[in-house]
Amino acid sequence: MAREELPVYFGLGSNLGDRLGYLARACEMMYNAPGLARHAVSGIYETEPWGPVDQPAFLNCVVRALTDLDPDDLLALARRIEGALGRRRSVDVRWGPRTIDVDILMVGDLAVNRPDLTIPHPRMWERSFVLIPLLDLEPDMRAPDGRSLRAFVQDLPDRQGVRRTRDDLQGVFGGAENRLD
Repeated sequence: MAREELPVYFGLGSNLGDRLGYLARACEMMYNAPGLARHAVSGIYETEPWGPVDQPAFLNCVVRALTDLDPDDLLALARRIEGALGRRRSVDVRWGPRTIDVDILMVGDLAVNRPDLTIPHPRMWERSFVLIPLLDLEPDMRAPDGRSLRAFVQDLPDRQGVRRTRDDLQGVFGGAENRLD
């Protein structure tokens, strides 16, 4: 029996080295990953870094796909992509600089609350650098309080620190779609 396909949203960020290249390679790895299909990527945004560490600005985007993977498989995929692109969680400072960050934002209506994984992402509704790119993909989405995502974003204090770039990853997924089956 086939598992149900659910929409999954990943937040990607990079602020070291070839930032756009790291985002593109992460998208390519998602495109080639079994269990993900019908990918789409938001625009690319340059954002001020979060947290107490002095560091360069990030490039951020959101990727949407359909998946039949369970949350543990999605977490393993995110960690594999990070590791392949040079992320070392054991030495990275929390909210510090990194080659790539791959966060699972949402998986359909699933809720997971464990020490190693929380879905929906526990801070996504506080972060303009997540919600503004998400708006590119889901202009009709509603925030948890029932407002439109667009109205919700207008009230976030850090929204001015998120700037759309001229960069584009729209072609990164190619013309053909991979399949879940």
